[in-house]
Amino acid sequence: MFWRLFLTYLMLVVVAVALVGLVVLRNDDGPLVFNALLREVLLAMVGICLLAALPAYILARRFTRPLEELTEGAERIAVGDLGHKIRTGGGRDFTTLARAFNGMSERLADTFEQLEHDREQLRTILSGMVEGVIAFDQNERVLFANDRAGVLLEFDPTIIVGLKLWEVTRQRGVQEIVETGLASNGPFRRELDWKGPGAKSLVVYVSRLPSSGPQASPGAVMVLHDTTELRRLEQLRQEFVANVSHELKTPLAVIRSNIEVLQDGAADDPVARVAFLDRAAIEATRLEALILDLLRLAKIEAGDQVLEPVEMRLDTAIAECLERQSTRAEAKTLQLIEVPPPDAPRSVAAWVDENAFHHVLDNLVDNAIKYTHNGGRITIRWTVTATQVQVDVQDNGFGISDRDLPRIFERFYRADKARDRSASGTGLGLSIVKHLVAAMNGHIRVKSAVSQGSTFSVTLPRAITT
Repeated sequence: MFWRLFLTYLMLVVVAVALVGLVVLRNDDGPLVFNALLREVLLAMVGICLLAALPAYILARRFTRPLEELTEGAERIAVGDLGHKIRTGGGRDFTTLARAFNGMSERLADTFEQLEHDREQLRTILSGMVEGVIAFDQNERVLFANDRAGVLLEFDPTIIVGLKLWEVTRQRGVQEIVETGLASNGPFRRELDWKGPGAKSLVVYVSRLPSSGPQASPGAVMVLHDTTELRRLEQLRQEFVANVSHELKTPLAVIRSNIEVLQDGAADDPVARVAFLDRAAIEATRLEALILDLLRLAKIEAGDQVLEPVEMRLDTAIAECLERQSTRAEAKTLQLIEVPPPDAPRSVAAWVDENAFHHVLDNLVDNAIKYTHNGGRITIRWTVTATQVQVDVQDNGFGISDRDLPRIFERFYRADKARDRSASGTGLGLSIVKHLVAAMNGHIRVKSAVSQGSTFSVTLPRAITT
C-alpha cells in the first residue's frame, strides 16, 4: 500500500507539471522555440519529480504507517499475543481508530484470561474429584479425562484425548455402557464389574451433552464411581449380622431347650434339674458376655470410650496378667514364661489406660491358652526404645494360615483351626484389642504359620520419666 500511495503522489506531480508544460508549449511559436521550451519543461519535470519524491515518501509513510501498525497488531492478536497495543498517531482519525483497537485488544486479553482461569479452575475441580470423569463426542472420541478416570479405567489421561474410547480400554462392558448412554434420551446408570488383575466394582453414569441445534447430540459425559470399598463393607455388614444372629441364637437355643426339658418334667428330678439349670446358666453367662462385648465394641468405635492414660510399669502389669491366667494354663499343663529385656531397667512404664491395657494382655494370653496344645509354651517378651514399648505374646500352638491372617481382627472371624466350640469366646476379643490399642496411640500386628504358633506384637507409647 505504501508504494501505491508513493507512486500516486509522484504521478500527480508529473501530470500537473506536464499540463503546465503543455500550456506553455501551446502558446509558443516556432520550432526552435518549441524545442527549447520542451527541453526546459522535461528538465523541470525531472527536477520537480526529484524534489517531490521526498515529500511524496513522507506523505505516503505518514498515511500508511498507522494502517501497517493496525495490520501488524491484528496479526499478533491472531497468533495469541492478546493485549498488544499500537501507537496512537497519524492524525485524529487514526488516533481514534488506534484507541478503539487498543481497547478491543485489552478486552480480548481480559476475556481470554478469565476464560483460561475458569478452564484451569474447572480442570482443578475435576482432577480433585474422587469420581472419574470422561467427556467424549458422538463418535466416541475422548475430549477430556481426569486423573481419577485414568486410575479407574487404567489408562494415561494425558495421551488419550482424540482417541476413541474403545482404543483406551478394552473392557467390553465400558463400550456397551457408552453406546447405550449415547442412544438413551436421558441419564443412564449401570453397575460394572471390572475384569482383570485389578478387579473392582464401578457404578457408571452416562449423560448426553446438550445439543446446540437440531443436530444429534454432540457427545456425552461419563462419570465413574468406585464402589469396591462399599461392596466390601456391605459384605462385612452382612457377615456381621449373620454372625451376630448365629452367636445369639446358639446360647438362646440351649437355654430354651433346657427350659423346655425342665417344663416337661425334668424339674421334678433333683439331679437332672441341677444339670439343666447349670447348663442354662452357662449359656446365659455366655450370652451376657457377648452382648457386653458388642456394646463395648460399639462404644469404642463411636469414640465414646474415655481412656485415661497413666504411667504403668510393664513388669507389674505382665506379672498380674500371668497370675490371673495361671490356673487355666496349669489345667492344660502350659508353661507361662516372661522374658524381660536384659538391658532395660525393670521400672520401664508404658503410657496407657490401666483397664484397657489389662484387657489387651488378658485377651492375648487367653487366646494363646485356648489355641495351644496341652504341654505347650506361651512366652511374653517385652522390649523398649526411647519412645515406645513393645509386648510380644508368643505361643507354639495351632497357628494361623496366610489366608486367615488379613482378617484375624475382624469381628466374629474365626480361623479354621479355631472353629472348635470347645474354645469358648464371643469372637470379638481381637477386634476389641485392635481398637483399644489404636485408642492408646499404638498398633498391633501378628506373625503366624500353621502348626508353628503365633506371635502378637503390641507397640505402645513409653512413659518418659523426668
